[in-house]
Amino acid sequence: MNSPACSETDGLPREIRAAYPAEVCDLYDKLRALQEPKGYFFNKNIRMALDILEQLSVTKARYGYMACPCRMAAGLRGQDEDIICPCAYRQQDVHEYGSCFCGLYVSKERYDGTIPDVYVPDRRPPERIPFGRHT
Repeated sequence: MNSPACSETDGLPREIRAAYPAEVCDLYDKLRALQEPKGYFFNKNIRMALDILEQLSVTKARYGYMACPCRMAAGLRGQDEDIICPCAYRQQDVHEYGSCFCGLYVSKERYDGTIPDVYVPDRRPPERIPFGRHT
């Protein structure tokens, strides 16, 4: 990672802060401030959340938008609109399962541990997946 580590002021533990580029920690801070008031929390597994955010930064650099790194992107905004984070399926997934498909966002109940961690199936219709569904 060529970017400087996260700053001291972002509230992340020092050892985690040192392991991630500043732009990933900045994204964490910005999205957390925007999403928590809406009832969407980052996964308590902070390394997992930051790894996903780091991959979102990669897809943004690659495509110009933050395509979900847990799904196959076409690289064409119009075809990927449903998987631009936060994806079109997040609200229903978090409501029904307590987490979005990739596990970045969780409900307050899941964050607090009052509901179990369960598998979240992919809601993306097969016809939206580039090159067909891969199994």
